[in-house]
Amino acid sequence: MADGVRVGSSESRDAVNEYIAPEQLARRDIDEQLEACGWVVQDYKSAAVAAAQGVAVREVPTTAGPADYVLYVDSQAVGVIEAKKAGMTLTGVEPQTRKYQAAYPEALPAVEIHGALPFGYESTGTETRFTSGLDPVPASRRVFSFHRPDTLARWLADHAEGEGREPGLRAGVMLLPELDADAGHLWPAQAEAIGNLEQSFKDNRPRALIQMATGSGKTFTAANVSYRLLRYAGAQRILFLVDRANLGRQALREF
Repeated sequence: MADGVRVGSSESRDAVNEYIAPEQLARRDIDEQLEACGWVVQDYKSAAVAAAQGVAVREVPTTAGPADYVLYVDSQAVGVIEAKKAGMTLTGVEPQTRKYQAAYPEALPAVEIHGALPFGYESTGTETRFTSGLDPVPASRRVFSFHRPDTLARWLADHAEGEGREPGLRAGVMLLPELDADAGHLWPAQAEAIGNLEQSFKDNRPRALIQMATGSGKTFTAANVSYRLLRYAGAQRILFLVDRANLGRQALREF
């Protein structure tokens, strides 16, 4: 069949043909990913949100209709997952997710930011997008998988304490101090590259490329960028990739 999967075969008389709709295939993959990320997945009719730190409940009623999944951290609703079939474009689904985030019943325990649950996901099981209401300018972005319950709990705790750095770089880059090129022993081109990159982050354009000539100090520039993001912007870790062993040794020396 073009859509969905039919389980069973005509070669076996005992096989029971069962059609699995594309949406159900997506939810099966989403369930597996949630469990791999530390969530306990439950049905609404038998939900026990205190069973673990992170519980994902299917088909939770809201004033806007049933949400595909509602995420609970420490027994409080914190987010929504909108499930779609594989191949569907997710960038236009975010408003639907926000509708459910804002429609969670007021009488039930929840963490709300500006009148809505702070975390929203759209997922097909093969692609997942995420929006955080804790960001200065919330914007959907693609993520590798769902965040762990303890990660969301940490972000909420940091937000409640007023640190303003979590989650990730979106809020932290706003706190970057002015670059002192003299103190960092930077060449003018290096200082310009760092300043432009950080401005790109502040403008909510996280995919950026620094292009510098050979011998202009690209590695030392990258080391300074990494330091500032770790020291001032709340970055937890940075992946630094090189394509040759000698560049790896050079990077180690620069750092």
